[in-house]
Amino acid sequence: MSRTILDVHILQTVPPSNINRDDTGAPKSAVYGGVRRSRVSSQAWKKATRNAFGELLDPADLGVRTKKVVDALTRRITARETSLTAEQVWPMAAEVIQVATGAKIETPARKTGAKGGKGDPRGEGAPEPQAPQSSYLLFLSARQLDLLADLALEGIAKKADPKVHLKDPEVKSRAKKAAATRHSVDIALFGRMVADNTDLNVDAAAQVAHALSVHPVDLEADYFTAVDDQNGDAEPGAGMIGTVDFNSATLYRYAAVDVDLLAANLDAGLTDDERGAEPAPGPAPAPTPEPVRRAVEAFVEAFTLSMPSGKINTFGNHTLPDAVVVKLRSARPVSFVGAFERPVTREGTGDGHVRAACEALAAHVPAVEESFGAAADHTWIVRVGEQTEALAPLGEQVNLRELVGRVGDAVAERMGKRG
Repeated sequence: MSRTILDVHILQTVPPSNINRDDTGAPKSAVYGGVRRSRVSSQAWKKATRNAFGELLDPADLGVRTKKVVDALTRRITARETSLTAEQVWPMAAEVIQVATGAKIETPARKTGAKGGKGDPRGEGAPEPQAPQSSYLLFLSARQLDLLADLALEGIAKKADPKVHLKDPEVKSRAKKAAATRHSVDIALFGRMVADNTDLNVDAAAQVAHALSVHPVDLEADYFTAVDDQNGDAEPGAGMIGTVDFNSATLYRYAAVDVDLLAANLDAGLTDDERGAEPAPGPAPAPTPEPVRRAVEAFVEAFTLSMPSGKINTFGNHTLPDAVVVKLRSARPVSFVGAFERPVTREGTGDGHVRAACEALAAHVPAVEESFGAAADHTWIVRVGEQTEALAPLGEQVNLRELVGRVGDAVAERMGKRG
Protein backbone atom coordinates (compact mmCIF):
# COMPACT_ATOMS: atom_id res chain seq x y z
CA MET A 1 0.00 0.00 0.00
CA SER A 2 1.31 3.44 -0.94
CA ARG A 3 2.30 5.66 1.97
CA THR A 4 2.78 9.40 2.32
CA ILE A 5 6.14 10.23 3.89
CA LEU A 6 7.64 13.70 4.20
CA ASP A 7 11.43 14.01 4.61
CA VAL A 8 13.00 17.31 5.68
CA HIS A 9 16.77 17.75 5.25
CA ILE A 10 18.45 20.94 6.47
CA LEU A 11 21.99 22.30 6.37
CA GLN A 12 22.43 25.07 8.92
CA THR A 13 25.52 26.89 10.14
CA VAL A 14 25.55 27.91 13.79
CA PRO A 15 28.30 30.30 15.02
CA PRO A 16 29.90 30.05 18.49
CA SER A 17 27.08 28.69 20.64
CA ASN A 18 25.99 26.12 23.21
CA ILE A 19 22.39 25.41 22.23
CA ASN A 20 22.22 21.93 23.78
CA ARG A 21 24.56 21.04 26.62
CA ASP A 22 25.38 17.84 28.47
CA ASP A 23 25.58 17.19 32.21
CA THR A 24 28.94 18.99 32.41
CA GLY A 25 27.66 22.12 30.67
CA ALA A 26 29.57 21.44 27.45
CA PRO A 27 27.88 21.29 24.03
CA LYS A 28 26.71 17.76 23.26
CA SER A 29 28.80 15.75 20.83
CA ALA A 30 29.02 12.33 19.19
CA VAL A 31 31.54 10.30 17.25
CA TYR A 32 30.46 9.68 13.65
CA GLY A 33 32.70 8.64 10.79
CA GLY A 34 35.54 8.23 13.28
CA VAL A 35 35.65 11.87 14.37
CA ARG A 36 34.04 13.96 17.08
CA ARG A 37 31.02 15.95 15.83
CA SER A 38 28.83 18.62 17.34
CA ARG A 39 25.41 17.17 18.23
CA VAL A 40 22.04 18.69 19.07
CA SER A 41 19.61 16.19 20.54
CA SER A 42 16.31 15.45 18.88
CA GLN A 43 14.53 16.39 22.12
CA ALA A 44 16.01 19.88 22.00
CA TRP A 45 14.86 20.55 18.45
CA LYS A 46 11.44 18.97 19.03
CA LYS A 47 10.91 21.28 22.01
CA ALA A 48 11.97 24.28 19.91
CA THR A 49 9.56 23.16 17.18
CA ARG A 50 6.71 22.81 19.68
CA ASN A 51 7.46 26.30 20.99
CA ALA A 52 7.29 27.66 17.43
CA PHE A 53 3.83 26.12 17.00
CA GLY A 54 2.56 28.82 19.36
CA GLU A 55 2.96 31.41 16.60
CA LEU A 56 1.56 29.20 13.82
CA LEU A 57 -1.43 27.35 15.28
CA ASP A 58 -4.53 28.13 17.30
CA PRO A 59 -4.08 27.27 21.02
CA ALA A 60 -7.07 24.93 20.63
CA ASP A 61 -4.91 22.81 18.29
CA LEU A 62 -2.12 22.40 20.84
CA GLY A 63 -1.56 20.55 24.09
CA VAL A 64 0.22 20.99 27.40
CA ARG A 65 2.79 18.60 28.86
CA THR A 66 3.03 18.99 32.61
CA LYS A 67 2.87 17.40 36.04
CA LYS A 68 0.63 20.31 37.05
CA VAL A 69 -2.25 18.91 35.04
CA VAL A 70 -4.74 19.35 37.91
CA ASP A 71 -3.89 23.04 38.00
CA ALA A 72 -4.31 23.26 34.21
CA LEU A 73 -7.75 21.62 34.44
CA THR A 74 -8.71 23.78 37.42
CA ARG A 75 -8.00 26.98 35.49
CA ARG A 76 -10.36 25.84 32.75
CA ILE A 77 -13.08 25.06 35.28
CA THR A 78 -12.81 28.31 37.24
CA ALA A 79 -12.75 30.31 33.98
CA ARG A 80 -16.18 28.86 33.17
CA GLU A 81 -17.57 28.95 36.71
CA THR A 82 -16.08 32.05 38.30
CA SER A 83 -17.79 31.51 41.66
CA LEU A 84 -15.52 28.54 42.36
CA THR A 85 -12.11 28.82 43.98
CA ALA A 86 -9.16 26.67 42.97
CA GLU A 87 -9.17 24.89 46.33
CA GLN A 88 -12.83 23.94 45.86
CA VAL A 89 -12.12 22.49 42.42
CA TRP A 90 -8.93 20.53 43.16
CA PRO A 91 -10.53 17.35 44.59
CA MET A 92 -12.88 16.89 41.63
CA ALA A 93 -10.22 17.85 39.07
CA ALA A 94 -7.72 15.43 40.60
CA GLU A 95 -10.20 12.54 40.55
CA VAL A 96 -11.17 13.26 36.94
CA ILE A 97 -7.52 13.25 35.84
CA GLN A 98 -6.75 10.07 37.77
CA VAL A 99 -9.70 8.16 36.33
CA ALA A 100 -9.13 9.48 32.80
CA THR A 101 -5.40 8.70 32.63
CA GLY A 102 -4.69 6.16 35.35
CA ALA A 103 -1.84 8.36 36.56
CA LYS A 104 -1.13 8.65 40.26
CA ILE A 105 -2.23 12.07 41.52
CA GLU A 106 -1.00 13.34 44.85
CA THR A 107 -0.38 16.59 46.67
CA PRO A 108 3.32 17.58 46.58
CA ALA A 109 5.28 18.38 49.71
CA ARG A 110 4.09 21.76 50.87
CA LYS A 111 6.28 24.83 50.83
CA THR A 112 6.20 27.07 53.87
CA GLY A 113 5.56 30.72 53.13
CA ALA A 114 7.89 33.34 54.61
CA LYS A 115 6.44 34.71 57.84
CA GLY A 116 4.19 37.64 57.03
CA GLY A 117 4.79 37.14 53.30
CA LYS A 118 2.34 36.72 50.44
CA GLY A 119 2.14 32.97 51.01
CA ASP A 120 1.60 33.38 54.74
CA PRO A 121 -1.90 34.80 55.31
CA ARG A 122 -1.82 34.16 59.07
CA GLY A 123 1.63 35.62 59.55
CA GLU A 124 2.84 32.38 61.12
CA GLY A 125 4.78 30.75 58.30
CA ALA A 126 1.70 28.68 57.36
CA PRO A 127 2.05 26.19 54.49
CA GLU A 128 0.85 27.38 51.11
CA PRO A 129 -1.97 25.26 49.65
CA GLN A 130 -0.89 23.50 46.46
CA ALA A 131 -2.79 21.67 43.75
CA PRO A 132 -2.22 17.92 43.50
CA GLN A 133 0.19 16.83 40.76
CA SER A 134 0.77 13.75 38.64
CA SER A 135 3.84 11.66 39.39
CA TYR A 136 5.14 12.18 35.85
CA LEU A 137 4.55 14.49 32.89
CA LEU A 138 1.16 14.11 31.24
CA PHE A 139 0.52 15.38 27.71
CA LEU A 140 -3.10 16.42 27.13
CA SER A 141 -4.64 18.45 24.33
CA ALA A 142 -6.70 21.58 24.85
CA ARG A 143 -9.81 19.75 23.63
CA GLN A 144 -9.16 16.83 25.98
CA LEU A 145 -8.89 19.23 28.91
CA ASP A 146 -12.12 20.94 27.84
CA LEU A 147 -13.98 17.60 27.83
CA LEU A 148 -12.58 16.69 31.23
CA ALA A 149 -13.64 20.11 32.53
CA ASP A 150 -17.21 19.32 31.40
CA LEU A 151 -17.19 16.15 33.50
CA ALA A 152 -15.79 17.91 36.54
CA LEU A 153 -18.35 20.72 36.30
CA GLU A 154 -21.17 18.18 36.10
CA GLY A 155 -20.01 16.60 39.35
CA ILE A 156 -19.52 19.94 41.05
CA ALA A 157 -23.01 21.08 39.99
CA LYS A 158 -24.48 17.95 41.60
CA LYS A 159 -22.38 18.58 44.73
CA ALA A 160 -21.27 14.98 44.33
CA ASP A 161 -18.36 13.36 46.08
CA PRO A 162 -15.55 13.15 43.46
CA LYS A 163 -15.01 9.41 43.88
CA VAL A 164 -18.74 8.68 43.77
CA HIS A 165 -19.18 10.85 40.67
CA LEU A 166 -16.34 9.12 38.81
CA LYS A 167 -17.49 5.62 39.82
CA ASP A 168 -20.54 6.00 37.63
CA PRO A 169 -19.80 3.70 34.64
CA GLU A 170 -21.02 6.23 32.09
CA VAL A 171 -18.97 9.07 33.61
CA LYS A 172 -15.88 6.86 33.89
CA SER A 173 -16.22 5.81 30.25
CA ARG A 174 -16.55 9.41 29.12
CA ALA A 175 -13.47 10.40 31.14
CA LYS A 176 -11.33 7.69 29.58
CA LYS A 177 -12.61 8.45 26.09
CA ALA A 178 -11.95 12.16 26.57
CA ALA A 179 -8.26 11.52 27.27
CA ALA A 180 -7.88 9.08 24.37
CA THR A 181 -9.39 11.13 21.53
CA ARG A 182 -9.22 14.57 19.88
CA HIS A 183 -5.45 14.74 19.96
CA SER A 184 -3.72 18.06 19.44
CA VAL A 185 -1.26 18.63 16.60
CA ASP A 186 1.77 18.33 18.88
CA ILE A 187 0.54 15.07 20.42
CA ALA A 188 -0.26 13.67 16.97
CA LEU A 189 3.21 14.59 15.71
CA PHE A 190 5.43 13.83 18.69
CA GLY A 191 3.44 11.11 20.41
CA ARG A 192 2.52 10.45 24.02
CA MET A 193 3.41 7.78 26.57
CA VAL A 194 1.32 7.22 29.70
CA ALA A 195 3.09 4.69 31.89
CA ASP A 196 0.00 3.67 33.86
CA ASN A 197 -2.36 3.34 30.90
CA THR A 198 -0.86 2.14 27.64
CA ASP A 199 -4.24 2.56 25.93
CA LEU A 200 -3.52 6.29 25.99
CA ASN A 201 -0.18 5.95 24.23
CA VAL A 202 0.05 7.71 20.88
CA ASP A 203 2.66 6.67 18.32
CA ALA A 204 4.62 9.68 17.10
CA ALA A 205 4.05 10.57 13.45
CA ALA A 206 7.26 12.62 13.36
CA GLN A 207 10.76 11.29 13.79
CA VAL A 208 13.54 13.80 14.44
CA ALA A 209 17.21 12.86 14.20
CA HIS A 210 19.98 14.24 16.37
CA ALA A 211 21.56 17.04 14.38
CA LEU A 212 25.24 16.37 13.58
CA SER A 213 27.97 18.63 12.29
CA VAL A 214 29.19 17.69 8.82
CA HIS A 215 32.78 18.20 9.99
CA PRO A 216 34.94 17.55 13.06
CA VAL A 217 34.61 20.05 15.92
CA ASP A 218 36.80 21.21 18.76
CA LEU A 219 35.44 22.23 22.13
CA GLU A 220 36.37 25.80 23.04
CA ALA A 221 35.87 27.82 26.20
CA ASP A 222 35.04 31.48 26.69
CA TYR A 223 36.71 33.00 29.77
CA PHE A 224 34.58 35.87 30.99
CA THR A 225 34.57 38.44 33.76
CA ALA A 226 31.81 40.64 35.17
CA VAL A 227 32.56 43.98 36.78
CA ASP A 228 30.76 45.11 39.92
CA ASP A 229 29.15 48.43 38.92
CA GLN A 230 29.37 49.75 42.50
CA ASN A 231 33.11 49.23 42.82
CA GLY A 232 35.22 52.35 42.96
CA ASP A 233 38.73 53.01 41.66
CA ALA A 234 40.15 51.60 44.87
CA GLU A 235 38.43 48.27 44.28
CA PRO A 236 39.96 46.81 41.09
CA GLY A 237 39.22 43.35 39.79
CA ALA A 238 36.19 41.46 38.65
CA GLY A 239 33.07 40.80 40.66
CA MET A 240 32.72 37.43 38.95
CA ILE A 241 34.76 35.23 36.64
CA GLY A 242 33.90 32.01 34.84
CA THR A 243 34.02 29.99 31.64
CA VAL A 244 31.39 28.91 29.12
CA ASP A 245 32.05 26.04 26.72
CA PHE A 246 31.01 26.44 23.08
CA ASN A 247 31.61 25.27 19.53
CA SER A 248 30.73 26.29 15.97
CA ALA A 249 29.24 23.94 13.41
CA THR A 250 27.50 23.43 10.09
CA LEU A 251 24.79 20.96 11.04
CA TYR A 252 22.87 18.36 9.06
CA ARG A 253 19.33 18.20 10.44
CA TYR A 254 16.75 15.60 9.46
CA ALA A 255 13.12 14.84 10.27
CA ALA A 256 10.48 12.56 8.77
CA VAL A 257 6.70 12.73 9.06
CA ASP A 258 4.45 9.72 8.46
CA VAL A 259 1.50 11.68 7.09
CA ASP A 260 -0.83 8.66 7.21
CA LEU A 261 -0.16 8.12 10.91
CA LEU A 262 -0.52 11.86 11.53
CA ALA A 263 -3.93 11.77 9.86
CA ALA A 264 -5.04 8.79 11.95
CA ASN A 265 -3.85 10.46 15.17
CA LEU A 266 -5.67 13.70 14.39
CA ASP A 267 -8.82 11.83 13.38
CA ALA A 268 -9.10 9.80 16.60
CA GLY A 269 -12.53 10.29 18.16
CA LEU A 270 -13.76 13.09 15.90
CA THR A 271 -17.42 13.28 14.99
CA ASP A 272 -18.55 13.73 11.39
CA ASP A 273 -19.30 17.40 12.14
CA GLU A 274 -15.78 17.92 13.47
CA ARG A 275 -14.33 16.21 10.40
CA GLY A 276 -16.36 18.48 8.18
CA ALA A 277 -17.78 15.41 6.46
CA GLU A 278 -21.28 14.16 5.92
CA PRO A 279 -22.09 11.03 7.93
CA ALA A 280 -22.05 7.94 5.77
CA PRO A 281 -22.96 4.31 6.30
CA GLY A 282 -20.28 1.65 6.43
CA PRO A 283 -16.66 2.06 7.60
CA ALA A 284 -15.46 5.23 9.32
CA PRO A 285 -14.78 8.01 6.80
CA ALA A 286 -11.24 8.86 5.77
CA PRO A 287 -9.61 11.79 7.61
CA THR A 288 -10.40 15.18 6.12
CA PRO A 289 -7.32 16.75 4.45
CA GLU A 290 -7.51 20.21 6.04
CA PRO A 291 -6.37 19.44 9.62
CA VAL A 292 -3.61 17.23 8.24
CA ARG A 293 -2.53 19.94 5.82
CA ARG A 294 -2.48 22.52 8.61
CA ALA A 295 -0.37 20.25 10.82
CA VAL A 296 2.12 19.39 8.07
CA GLU A 297 2.54 23.03 7.03
CA ALA A 298 3.09 24.07 10.65
CA PHE A 299 5.66 21.32 11.17
CA VAL A 300 7.67 22.18 8.05
CA GLU A 301 7.76 25.87 8.91
CA ALA A 302 8.37 25.42 12.64
CA PHE A 303 11.08 22.79 12.25
CA THR A 304 12.84 24.87 9.59
CA LEU A 305 12.84 28.15 11.51
CA SER A 306 13.16 27.00 15.13
CA MET A 307 16.32 27.13 17.20
CA PRO A 308 16.91 25.55 20.63
CA SER A 309 17.32 28.30 23.18
CA GLY A 310 20.34 27.07 25.18
CA LYS A 311 22.66 29.99 26.07
CA ILE A 312 20.91 32.09 23.43
CA ASN A 313 21.39 35.30 25.45
CA THR A 314 25.11 34.61 25.72
CA PHE A 315 25.75 33.83 22.04
CA GLY A 316 22.82 35.30 20.07
CA ASN A 317 23.09 32.49 17.50
CA HIS A 318 19.89 33.39 15.60
CA THR A 319 20.80 31.84 12.23
CA LEU A 320 18.52 30.50 9.51
CA PRO A 321 19.27 27.44 7.38
CA ASP A 322 21.65 27.60 4.44
CA ALA A 323 19.60 25.01 2.56
CA VAL A 324 16.36 23.04 3.02
CA VAL A 325 15.50 19.99 0.93
CA VAL A 326 12.01 18.51 1.36
CA LYS A 327 10.97 15.26 -0.31
CA LEU A 328 7.55 13.66 -0.53
CA ARG A 329 7.76 9.87 -0.75
CA SER A 330 5.44 6.91 -1.21
CA ALA A 331 7.46 4.20 0.52
CA ARG A 332 9.69 4.90 3.52
CA PRO A 333 11.73 7.70 5.10
CA VAL A 334 15.30 8.14 3.85
CA SER A 335 17.97 10.06 5.75
CA PHE A 336 20.99 11.34 3.85
CA VAL A 337 23.31 11.63 6.84
CA GLY A 338 25.56 9.13 5.06
CA ALA A 339 26.68 11.98 2.81
CA PHE A 340 28.74 13.20 5.77
CA GLU A 341 30.10 9.92 7.14
CA ARG A 342 33.33 11.11 5.58
CA PRO A 343 33.71 14.46 7.35
CA VAL A 344 33.76 17.60 5.24
CA THR A 345 37.06 19.43 5.65
CA ARG A 346 38.18 22.73 4.15
CA GLU A 347 41.14 23.52 6.37
CA GLY A 348 43.42 26.19 4.99
CA THR A 349 41.13 27.04 2.05
CA GLY A 350 39.08 29.77 3.74
CA ASP A 351 36.04 28.34 1.97
CA GLY A 352 34.06 27.24 5.01
CA HIS A 353 31.97 24.07 5.16
CA VAL A 354 28.65 24.94 3.48
CA ARG A 355 29.81 24.64 -0.14
CA ALA A 356 31.50 21.28 0.44
CA ALA A 357 28.51 20.02 2.44
CA CYS A 358 26.15 20.94 -0.40
CA GLU A 359 28.41 19.23 -2.93
CA ALA A 360 28.54 16.08 -0.79
CA LEU A 361 24.76 16.05 -0.36
CA ALA A 362 24.13 16.73 -4.05
CA ALA A 363 26.30 13.73 -4.99
CA HIS A 364 24.88 11.42 -2.32
CA VAL A 365 21.14 11.95 -2.88
CA PRO A 366 20.85 10.74 -6.51
CA ALA A 367 23.30 7.90 -5.84
CA VAL A 368 21.16 6.56 -3.00
CA GLU A 369 17.85 7.05 -4.78
CA GLU A 370 19.08 5.39 -7.96
CA SER A 371 20.77 2.46 -6.22
CA PHE A 372 17.76 1.61 -4.08
CA GLY A 373 14.96 2.70 -6.38
CA ALA A 374 13.98 5.26 -3.77
CA ALA A 375 13.22 8.30 -5.91
CA ALA A 376 10.90 10.84 -4.33
CA ASP A 377 7.60 11.88 -5.90
CA HIS A 378 8.32 15.57 -5.29
CA THR A 379 11.42 17.50 -4.21
CA TRP A 380 11.50 21.15 -3.19
CA ILE A 381 14.61 23.17 -2.35
CA VAL A 382 15.08 26.41 -0.43
CA ARG A 383 18.67 27.61 -0.64
CA VAL A 384 20.70 30.72 0.05
CA GLY A 385 23.64 32.01 -2.01
CA GLU A 386 25.96 30.61 -4.64
CA GLN A 387 27.67 28.26 -2.18
CA THR A 388 24.53 26.08 -2.19
CA GLU A 389 24.32 25.98 -6.00
CA ALA A 390 25.24 22.29 -6.16
CA LEU A 391 21.80 21.44 -4.73
CA ALA A 392 19.88 23.23 -7.50
CA PRO A 393 19.49 20.18 -9.82
CA LEU A 394 17.86 18.09 -7.07
CA GLY A 395 14.40 19.63 -7.36
CA GLU A 396 12.14 22.66 -7.68
CA GLN A 397 13.64 25.80 -6.19
CA VAL A 398 11.25 27.81 -4.02
CA ASN A 399 11.27 30.21 -1.10
CA LEU A 400 10.03 29.17 2.34
CA ARG A 401 6.50 30.49 1.87
CA GLU A 402 6.19 28.66 -1.43
CA LEU A 403 7.65 25.51 0.13
CA VAL A 404 5.07 25.45 2.89
CA GLY A 405 2.23 25.99 0.43
CA ARG A 406 3.40 23.40 -2.07
CA VAL A 407 3.93 20.76 0.60
CA GLY A 408 0.48 21.49 1.98
CA ASP A 409 -1.09 21.26 -1.48
CA ALA A 410 0.61 17.94 -2.24
CA VAL A 411 -0.40 16.39 1.08
CA ALA A 412 -4.00 17.63 0.78
CA GLU A 413 -4.21 16.25 -2.76
CA ARG A 414 -3.06 12.81 -1.63
CA MET A 415 -5.38 12.75 1.36
CA GLY A 416 -8.26 13.88 -0.81
CA LYS A 417 -7.66 11.07 -3.31
CA ARG A 418 -7.64 8.50 -0.52
CA GLY A 419 -10.90 9.88 0.85
